[in-house]
Amino acid sequence: MSGSTAARPGRDDIAALAKGGRTNVFGFILRLSARIPFLFVAGRLYGAATVGRFALAVVVVELAALAATLGMKRGLAQALAKTDRPHAHVVWDALVVALAASLCASGVLFAFPEIMFPKGAAIGFEQWLPGIVFAIAWSDLSLAALAYRDNVRATVTARAVIEPWTISIAATLLWFVMPADGLEMAYALSMLAAMIASIVPFVREYGLPKGWRPNFWQIIALARRNMPLAGADAIEWATRNVDRFILGQLFPPAVVGIYYMAQQIASLPGRLKTSFDPILGPVIARSLARGDRAAIAKQVRQVAFWIMVPQGCLALMGSIPGGAVMGVIGPQFVPGAASLGFLLTAEVIATMGAVSESALVYIARHWNLMVSLAMLGVQVLVSLAFIEVIKALGWPIAAQAAGPAAALCLSVAITSIIKSRLLGHLLKAPISAWRWPLIGAAMVAGGVGYLFTLLPHRLEWAELSFGLPAIIVTYFAVLWRWGFEPEDKALFRRRGRIEPAIS
Repeated sequence: MSGSTAARPGRDDIAALAKGGRTNVFGFILRLSARIPFLFVAGRLYGAATVGRFALAVVVVELAALAATLGMKRGLAQALAKTDRPHAHVVWDALVVALAASLCASGVLFAFPEIMFPKGAAIGFEQWLPGIVFAIAWSDLSLAALAYRDNVRATVTARAVIEPWTISIAATLLWFVMPADGLEMAYALSMLAAMIASIVPFVREYGLPKGWRPNFWQIIALARRNMPLAGADAIEWATRNVDRFILGQLFPPAVVGIYYMAQQIASLPGRLKTSFDPILGPVIARSLARGDRAAIAKQVRQVAFWIMVPQGCLALMGSIPGGAVMGVIGPQFVPGAASLGFLLTAEVIATMGAVSESALVYIARHWNLMVSLAMLGVQVLVSLAFIEVIKALGWPIAAQAAGPAAALCLSVAITSIIKSRLLGHLLKAPISAWRWPLIGAAMVAGGVGYLFTLLPHRLEWAELSFGLPAIIVTYFAVLWRWGFEPEDKALFRRRGRIEPAIS
């Protein structure tokens, strides 16, 4: 009886992960369908130079918003799992902290706009962009609170429907009336819309905080406890965006714009990992609360594999016909194909480390922080070295701009090895999600995709229209036959039931 009772939470956790994963994968598909129009509009209407200037401003604003959450985006689940206070009070404490931190961050950016615009002074609506920091932070925390109660539908609505469609539609309309500021204003509108779409279901779920009064000391304690998480979040974010910042210091905005578009395409597979964050964090927090470390290891293995599978397929789809994919955005973006290939590969390599971090931030947050900080330093140094070496070889600017993407591949590979081994040691259980059928599926699907690249240039449309579906079908056919186990197939079942494996 006890064995059955002990096993039940583990099965329920995997079922919860499968249910949340299905919802968020559906959200990922929605987000993909909405993000593509934005990339097309930004590339075709605004051009590489305008996109590059926009990209440098957004990278700073999003860092400020991330810092304003003070790690509570992930730390909130643990705080709610351990508290005896009404949950609404705890979350509103977090929102007060985030609001205060957002105002400070916005004040710094208002005072020093050159941080956002290193290649020229802020003009027009650009100078008001820091005012949107609080909206991003509040949206993140509201969705994190909802995820603790297994409500991931709100995340899908806000992040996969409201936000991307708002920026796509607004960017299109604003180009006709204010092309110089259209991208920045569209971005601000999308963040405000996402905040509203996050706050409304949050208030419905938690209600207004009756009897709540902000407690200064509790708020300070909450912020202090989450500082290691805040550092980990900032470093993880910097790992994915410092390359854009480096390029902004060394190359013209047009080069940054081309790289940004490649980065946006490559970030779509990366969002598969963040799609699981809202449900994985609370599940790990609950497993820790009951002291079940073996369950955490299983959860990490399972989710990492679920993420790696579609990421591998998307990497093949984006990198094999890389020139054609970038050409859809606009002919001037084709030189970003090499960067796109490296960035897509980096997303797959980074998965094991990123999922391991979802547990490390709870059980070894200081070690996790130190590893992340060290590897960020390695990435920056290697990026600069690669750029200088490629420049010395006399290679074109497009190749030089791919240097930071190659450095990212190297740094996330080392990070994944270190973090996964550290987590496995702490849990005293295997956590590797690697399976050899992944290699077989990639080789077979890659070969099929390569055949379509041999078509004449005038048939480039066929390379994408028929080559991409062929890669998908081949890749998943191989994995379904030789790589999937019963727990993996739970992701595709409506109720997420898991049939016990026969041993």
